[in-house]
Amino acid sequence: MKIYRLRKLTQVLLGGVLLLSATGCKDFLDEVPPSNLTPDNFYTIPDHAEASLAAAYADTRLVYDGSGIFSSTWQMLEAPTGTSTTETGQNSDLNNLYGLIYDGNTGHVANYWNGLYRLIAQTNLLLDRVPAITPMDEAHKTRILGQAKFLRAWAYFQAVQLWGDVPLITTPQSLTSEDFMPGRAPKEEVYNLIVADLTEAEAAGLPWMDATGRVSTAAVKSLLAKVYLTMAGFPLQKGASHYKLAADKAYEVITYANANPGTINLFSSYADVHNESTENTLEHIFMVQYNNLVAGNPMENMYPNFKPVTYAGPSGTGSTVPTTSFYDSYEAGDLRTKNQEGYFYTSYYTNGTGDPFELGAPYIFKHFNTTSAGAPGLTPTRNNNLNVPIIRYADVLLIYAEAQNELTGPTQEAYDAFKRIRDRAQLSTPALGTYDQASFREAVWKERWHELAYEQITWFDMVRLRKVFNETTKGFDDFVGHVNLNSNKALQEKHLLFPLPTPERRNNPNLSPQNPGYPEF
Repeated sequence: MKIYRLRKLTQVLLGGVLLLSATGCKDFLDEVPPSNLTPDNFYTIPDHAEASLAAAYADTRLVYDGSGIFSSTWQMLEAPTGTSTTETGQNSDLNNLYGLIYDGNTGHVANYWNGLYRLIAQTNLLLDRVPAITPMDEAHKTRILGQAKFLRAWAYFQAVQLWGDVPLITTPQSLTSEDFMPGRAPKEEVYNLIVADLTEAEAAGLPWMDATGRVSTAAVKSLLAKVYLTMAGFPLQKGASHYKLAADKAYEVITYANANPGTINLFSSYADVHNESTENTLEHIFMVQYNNLVAGNPMENMYPNFKPVTYAGPSGTGSTVPTTSFYDSYEAGDLRTKNQEGYFYTSYYTNGTGDPFELGAPYIFKHFNTTSAGAPGLTPTRNNNLNVPIIRYADVLLIYAEAQNELTGPTQEAYDAFKRIRDRAQLSTPALGTYDQASFREAVWKERWHELAYEQITWFDMVRLRKVFNETTKGFDDFVGHVNLNSNKALQEKHLLFPLPTPERRNNPNLSPQNPGYPEF
């Protein structure tokens, strides 16, 4: 009945238009409705620049959206690492990621690609149109452009690590664009754009930290350090020159933090890593922003499957849970493994606030929001507004320790950065003199696996190092041939890159050929 009424209303409206046309209201019909905004009539005042930037920030959430039943796109970067498993079998694409048998038809792959390129499209439009807005305060304009450059660089950095050669699009596209169906640019060209964008963003006059969640100078320098570290390793293998660039850039952040410990620092408690009240501050250098009124936190796939750990009762999907072997690979006494005090929990409270009960296995606490889920004496808000961390200061310290060691072997400053991570975990650290370059290298890598787990970082470490942490030997295997204990499947050469999404290749023949080892269609 509602559809019928809408159709009747449409007929009436169309009839009215025809009647107006018949009575000669030509001028009225020729008017351009002022509410029809296009890129040509929108970018005219500073508020339009701010709105466009807000749209770009919103697009950072796309790679965390849903990917079918009981799954999210971000799981593409966790399932193949071998550090997690699943308690649910309903999502075949997710199961294929865990089993290392994914291909270009896997939904997560297409969703990740589309999310990144939508963000790139939005930032390209902003970077093309905002410079012409007049009048506009130039410093304000430069800050907006700098933030857009950072966001575009972040998107391309994700893309080039995932797929290798990718389309390099830097201007707004339309059906009439000459490169509407672009081919793939060489990896080095993509990295050159990333570095150029971040260098410009670094000079944009941004605050060192920004509690509103916007890009800061610390975020730009930290991402640039990570980019240089990646370029030093595989596949570009720039080596010493880029290890130095990475060390120097990370050290700039560390130097500022040492002088301003109330602005940038490690949290004293692991609880603050997933606390709504500490978002965008201190250790959280950059985060993807969430508010339940717009979009709620997407990490709830880490809740155990149908166990009453929140106000909602027996719920949760358990589609990303730690493997026992990875949990057991932490050193004895590591605070990060202590129930509800570190990054895992083995018991919780019925429906969030009731009697305690054992979960029967370790689960990921790093993204658990007690504010929304509930805790003893804490009434749950039921709104998960927790942000997703992208860059933490802990990562910057480990970047510096790794890069500096590659240049000179373990120095006092590299050791101090590394030791700070272990000190917070309440672990004793062998004296500096007991390490040589090789042993310190693996010690830092191991801390990266244990400190940054389940933050969509481990996979990128595996690819740039061509190494994988062996949970049994506590050493590192070559990437190719390493057996993931969660699936008992070995990583292959083809897994160093993800397949290009089949729908994109069907639409754009210039994306061929497919990455090696994957079926063409």
